[in-house]
Amino acid sequence: MVLYVRVEKNEMHGNLVLLIPTQKEQKPMAENDNIYMRAALDEAHEAYRVGEVPIGAVVVRRGEIIGRGHNRRETWKDPTAHAELLAIRDACQRLGGWRLTESVLYVTIEPCSMCAGAIVLARIPRLVYGALDPKGGAVDSLFDLVRREDLNHRVEVTGGVLEDECRALMQRFFQELRGQV
Repeated sequence: MVLYVRVEKNEMHGNLVLLIPTQKEQKPMAENDNIYMRAALDEAHEAYRVGEVPIGAVVVRRGEIIGRGHNRRETWKDPTAHAELLAIRDACQRLGGWRLTESVLYVTIEPCSMCAGAIVLARIPRLVYGALDPKGGAVDSLFDLVRREDLNHRVEVTGGVLEDECRALMQRFFQELRGQV
């Protein structure tokens, strides 16, 4: 059993953070998940270095990284410049097509709804993420947009890979941003 975080609005008590036991299938980590998540963390560190929210992503196909990305929203003044979308675009350009079957997306933080939609549309069969995003996650935290039965494509999900490192980088970034360090 896995615990998921869900935030619910309540008129009397404001926002409530709930830990919810669920029977969702949580696939075991593949042998190389840590290796590729470290590559995604390298991308996140690059985002951190340039003052972007430190989220990184890589797309892997047949043991080779075919796409890389890190957040560039502030740099490019583009709300869609998320790490996942940039890694997916990079992989599609490299392959010369939009279907990323036989690929795995590794991302340091649980994808938002925009990125979850792109993962489904790109036909990526497997997603591996590091830490939950309780305020915006659309895979396990707030919604589950990638495993819906009514969609024509569903994604296998593994969460929590190098979770502590992924979460710590985000926390450090926001503490520094708020002058708390």
